[in-house]
Amino acid sequence: MPKPNPRLQLMTVSSLILIILSVYMVLIYAPREIIMGDVQRIFYYHVSSGWIAALAFLVTLITSIIFLATQNKSYDRVAMSSAEIGVIFTTMNIVSGSIWARPVWNTWWTWDPRLTTATIMWLLYIAYLFLHAGLEGHDRRRHITAVYGIVAFISVPLTFMAIRIWRTIHPVIIGSADPDAEGQFDMTARMTTTLLFTASTFTVLYFTILWHRVRIQSLFEYMSKLQYQMYND
Repeated sequence: MPKPNPRLQLMTVSSLILIILSVYMVLIYAPREIIMGDVQRIFYYHVSSGWIAALAFLVTLITSIIFLATQNKSYDRVAMSSAEIGVIFTTMNIVSGSIWARPVWNTWWTWDPRLTTATIMWLLYIAYLFLHAGLEGHDRRRHITAVYGIVAFISVPLTFMAIRIWRTIHPVIIGSADPDAEGQFDMTARMTTTLLFTASTFTVLYFTILWHRVRIQSLFEYMSKLQYQMYND
C-alpha cells in the first residue's frame, strides 16, 4: 500500500510554484504580439500541452513494450496512467488551439491536416482507455492494451509531421512554414524564454501527476485484491 513520499510532496509543491511563475511569464514577461495581440499568449500553453501529450504517449509506448517483455504489472499501470494524462493534455491542446484560431482564422475549427491528425490521435487514445477499462480478464486486458498502445503511437509522429507533409494553414514554430499558414509570427527572445519555461513547467507537472496517478492505481488494485480475498474467504 502506498505511503506518503517526501519527494512526491516536494514535486507537487514545486509544480504549483512553477505554474504560478509560468502564468506571470505568459501574461506579463512575454511581450504582446504586434499583429494578433493578447490572444497569442495562449500559444505558450497550446504548444506546451501538445508537447506533454506527445511525451505522455511516448511513455505509454515505452512502458507497453517493457511490459510485454517483462510481464511486470507496474509498467502496465504507468502506461495506462500516462495515456490518461496524454488524453487530458491533448484535449487542452485542441481546445486552446480552437480559442486561438477563432480570431486568427475566423473560425473555431477547420479540418486542417494538423487538426485532423490531432483529433484522430485523441480518439485513438480515448479508445485505449475504454479498452483498458472494459476488457475482461486482467492478463488479457493488459496484453491487448499494451499492443494497442504500441500501434496507436504511430499517430503521434504523424500529427507532428502533418504541417510539414501537407499544405496547411497551421503555423510552424520550428522550421519553415507553409506560405498559406495563418497566425505565423516571429519569436522574440522573451517569447522563446517564456515558451521554454512553460514547456519545462508542464514537464514537471506531467511527471508529478503521473507519479500521483500510478500511486492511486496501485492503491486501487490493492483494495480490489483485499475485497476479492474478503469475499472468497
